[in-house]
Amino acid sequence: MRSLILLFILTVIFGSFQLAAAQTNREIKLPVNNQKAIDNKGLTVKFVSVLEDSRCAEGTNCIWAGNAKVQLDLKKKNGAWETFELNTNLEKQEIEFGGYLIKITELTPAPKENAEIDRTDYIGTFSVTKL
Repeated sequence: MRSLILLFILTVIFGSFQLAAAQTNREIKLPVNNQKAIDNKGLTVKFVSVLEDSRCAEGTNCIWAGNAKVQLDLKKKNGAWETFELNTNLEKQEIEFGGYLIKITELTPAPKENAEIDRTDYIGTFSVTKL
């Protein structure tokens, strides 16, 4: 009986650690010109635009994978918006802001050969981790 109680207590303790870890790392998908509040502390992430997109088009052979550069606006509660740029493959793929680490993890749609992507069709996926 003691072992069952101990097992239950350990399960509750370690389960709450996992829950806390899961709450500190979030993935958000944002279309261009959209924003999302991350938590009740007031961090807001806005995906402003795709500044450049030189990623290798699907169905083609490229020397390198290419890169896309996006612009984000970030703000903390009662703070001013601050502008940042992140890349999909080059340096500065993540930034620290207001106690969070924000990283671009995906940008869709992928380029296609002989097709232009409308700048308003992009959707960025961002990982937001509480530090």
